[in-house]
Amino acid sequence: MSKPIVAIVGRPNVGKSTLFNKIVGQRISIVEDTPGVTRDRIYAEAEWLGRHFTLIDTGGIEPESKDEILAQMRKQAEIAIETSHVIIFLVDVKDGMTASDKDVASILQKSGKPIVLACNKVDNIGQPPLELYEFYNLGLGDPIAISSVHGLGIGDLLDEVSKHFPDADQDGYADDVIKVAVIGKPNAGKSSLVNKVLGEERVIVSDVPGTTRDAIDTYFEKDGQNYVFIDTAGMRKKGKIFENIERYSVIRSLAAVERSDVCLIMIDASEGVTEQDTKIAGFAHEQGKASIIVINKWDLIEKDDKTMNLFRQDVMDKLSFMTYAPIAFISAKTGQRVEKLFELIKYVSNQHAMRISTGMLNDIINEAVAKTQPPSDKGKRLKILYVTQASVKPPTFVIFVNDKELMHFSYERYIENQIRGAFGLEGTPVRFIIRERSKE
Repeated sequence: MSKPIVAIVGRPNVGKSTLFNKIVGQRISIVEDTPGVTRDRIYAEAEWLGRHFTLIDTGGIEPESKDEILAQMRKQAEIAIETSHVIIFLVDVKDGMTASDKDVASILQKSGKPIVLACNKVDNIGQPPLELYEFYNLGLGDPIAISSVHGLGIGDLLDEVSKHFPDADQDGYADDVIKVAVIGKPNAGKSSLVNKVLGEERVIVSDVPGTTRDAIDTYFEKDGQNYVFIDTAGMRKKGKIFENIERYSVIRSLAAVERSDVCLIMIDASEGVTEQDTKIAGFAHEQGKASIIVINKWDLIEKDDKTMNLFRQDVMDKLSFMTYAPIAFISAKTGQRVEKLFELIKYVSNQHAMRISTGMLNDIINEAVAKTQPPSDKGKRLKILYVTQASVKPPTFVIFVNDKELMHFSYERYIENQIRGAFGLEGTPVRFIIRERSKE
């Protein structure tokens, strides 16, 4: 299932970005005393007590906006309500309870979503300041005293947040269902493809980028195989996102990728592979998802006998980290080659879940080592002792070696190519875990 989404909501300058950085464990958000510094949606993966979740740092005032703070806060709260499973409502104990805090609390209460109230800037250990008790008037339960700067109370806060996470094994679909996320820039033809697959207008199709605001699940059965198609809101460059709703559409798209088995990465043939396409594909790759690169609007391209091969080469050059992904040239509008997508989806889904026996794996590795010797350094040569598969989706292999410092990236890539050459694994990334066998 997708990771739970946790949004940090609060007035500008209450310490949202500092709390975000403290939870995530690295300095991702810009932290300044100037209200409105967090201009772009910031999200990161976080973990607490073995549960992974997506944390959103919501922005304050938009520099382009002339609206009042309160209006922006309302909008921010509404978006957080829509996108998250749990909301951390952050207030500033030093400022005391403000009218804006009351207004946002009222909106959050109507949502029915779990809300954890955190009182920031309680910088001293011991009895909380009397000002903290004022926040009981918000009607959101016990406020948790924290200091996002010093890290005080963060564990208590995350304990409370994690109580509201859905069960880890809770998934709405049976094991035999292939979940397909249709991702890409706005106006690449994602909704048109879903409509062509379904044979009816279930998803609004418009030339206006960003029409699909939510990730929409549609159950579909074909030739005995069950699918769920997830049509996601288009991702676009940060600089072009002016509407807060579009910002959080990106979060929904990322969540859709996380809970999918296969990603269809839609690329507009008339534009070619853009920088934003690279980022979107990179996210699917990082998440370890099976992927198919779908070149849409191929009917609009003037072609000769070399056009397809040249385009394919350009895609491989620009998405060099994803050379394992098959490329499909389609037209969602006319239906050209759309039927063939189903064969590809089933194929890469099976490859993504492939399990290889330890004996077969080690036979291939021994052959590979015999053909190309492992690297050495200062007279010490890398020895690959044995390899075993740890998990699937994506296929993940543990390589036991004498010294992992000697495992050079290029040799790891060579081992990957040998495994792919023997077993296929088309359409899926492959992960390696390098471990030293203990000297004992």
